[in-house]
Amino acid sequence: MTKETKIIAGVLAGAALGAAIALILSSDNTDDLKHDVTDWFSDLLDSSKDKLASVSESVKDTVSHAKDAVSNATDSITHAKESATDAVKDSISKVKG
Repeated sequence: MTKETKIIAGVLAGAALGAAIALILSSDNTDDLKHDVTDWFSDLLDSSKDKLASVSESVKDTVSHAKDAVSNATDSITHAKESATDAVKDSISKVKG
């Protein structure tokens, strides 16, 4: 190929590529593509919100159970302390006589 032929082929290829891009960007299919991408992102966002709500509820339940367990443990410790105190007082009373 001569230099001029290569230049003409490059210009024609560039023009064809530019025309193809212009058709893609201006066609109705672009609106469909935009709609499909928007729907996909919307579905992804909704799914993420649902999963986040589920995880949030699970965390709330776990925290509630943990609070209950701590409260029960505190009550048990308090009861054990009171029982031990009463036992010591009874022992001291018996020793004194």
